[in-house]
Amino acid sequence: MASFSSIGVGLGGNVDVNALIKASVDAVKMPITRPNGLNYQAKLTEAKISTFGQVKSLVSTLQSAASKLSSMTGWNAVSAMSSDSKIVSATAIGGTVETTFSVEVEQLAKAQVSTAQGLPAGQPVGAGTLKLEIGKWDGGNFTAGSASPAVEISVGAGDTLSDIAGKINESKSGVTATILTDETGQRLMLRSKNTGEEAGFKVSILDDADGDTGDDQGLSRLAAGLSTDPGVGAAANAKATINGQFAVSSPTNSFENAVAGVTFKAEQKTTAPIEITVKRDGDAMKKNIEDFVVAYNAVNQALNDLTKYDVGTKEGGMLQGDSTAIGLQNTLRNVMQSFSSSTGPFRMLSDIGLGTVKGGDLAIDSTKLEAALKDPAGLKALFIGADGVGTTTDGVAEKVKAATSDLLDSDGFFATKDKQLKNVLKANAKEVQRVNDRAASAEALLMSRYTALDTQMSKINALNAYISQQVTTWNKTKM
Repeated sequence: MASFSSIGVGLGGNVDVNALIKASVDAVKMPITRPNGLNYQAKLTEAKISTFGQVKSLVSTLQSAASKLSSMTGWNAVSAMSSDSKIVSATAIGGTVETTFSVEVEQLAKAQVSTAQGLPAGQPVGAGTLKLEIGKWDGGNFTAGSASPAVEISVGAGDTLSDIAGKINESKSGVTATILTDETGQRLMLRSKNTGEEAGFKVSILDDADGDTGDDQGLSRLAAGLSTDPGVGAAANAKATINGQFAVSSPTNSFENAVAGVTFKAEQKTTAPIEITVKRDGDAMKKNIEDFVVAYNAVNQALNDLTKYDVGTKEGGMLQGDSTAIGLQNTLRNVMQSFSSSTGPFRMLSDIGLGTVKGGDLAIDSTKLEAALKDPAGLKALFIGADGVGTTTDGVAEKVKAATSDLLDSDGFFATKDKQLKNVLKANAKEVQRVNDRAASAEALLMSRYTALDTQMSKINALNAYISQQVTTWNKTKM
């Protein structure tokens, strides 16, 4: 608010005009600043937007939990167990047939490692061009693969082994280079980035500054050890035998779908057969059900807290009295108590030990649930429905998923509520601006009036002083 630095002189110098104007302006702004005023209402609305956003997140978590129970994948969960996972570990995808088989690992997958002859440390090797190819060695013969094109490395006259190693590492050739230092000097050591017999490599000398790519001088010196069969350093596939008679191999230590749906990984070579057992994963089913209960209870408890009224403190929750929040809670409670079309032993959640307690939460009767888990087909029918197809909405989980999807849709409950509250904020902001404009006008008017009054009072005070002076002079003359 603007202020006066000298006003009040005409009013006698004892009038705090700034305070008078401020009090008047503050009175105009009361709709904004008073308790429960526009500022408070804006903060409350913003808090409600945030709160509904948090509830939306909880409902989204519930939807995800319901989705696991309404999908075929969730009910086809299996586990793969190894008799010694430190030697051979295993996993299986949902729907894999229950089975048991043995694995013996004869060889682990290897990357090719080749080392060039020793050269004096730190000295230039010689200018020219190297060619790196990825492929397979077989009986001393190399066949370049088609997956990775050959890479040419240009070597300068002053390049040392370290410089060449750096260029190879930057070339994306599928090979990594490092320097090995021993008693004879330095050696260029190359290793293929991938394992498997198809990941071998060969280094050729395309060009040597001395004009001879086949001698043992200049850049050609690197050919020794890098352009021939690597022998024991050759790349190799992992090799294993299933059930003692079926040989399988893999470029990595993981064997995918050698047994349908199963991936087993060789960690070490075996000294005895390792058994892999695939069976239905009852623990995964149980966890999905428990996660579903936890997700629902989180939503229900949040809505309980937000809509409650505490008689003792006489305080209500953020959404106390909000009919839409209460309606949301009732919608979720009703769908959780719905019936499945299942003709099996379970038709409601309470049939498997998921009962409602005070406050609307679900409590798990562990004994009853464990008994129900022994009938996976019945459980599946409860959550997915009699047809056992996840594309319908006749199972309890399907109904929960459908209800939460409606709530979370772009034109559903949460989107509509968010839009309504943001419209309230916009209207609030417009009203705040209107009040502030009116306060600014009132301030300008008061300043103008007080200025005019001060000017007039200054003139009157001056006239009064003049008259007093004249009266005093007149009295002196008369005497």
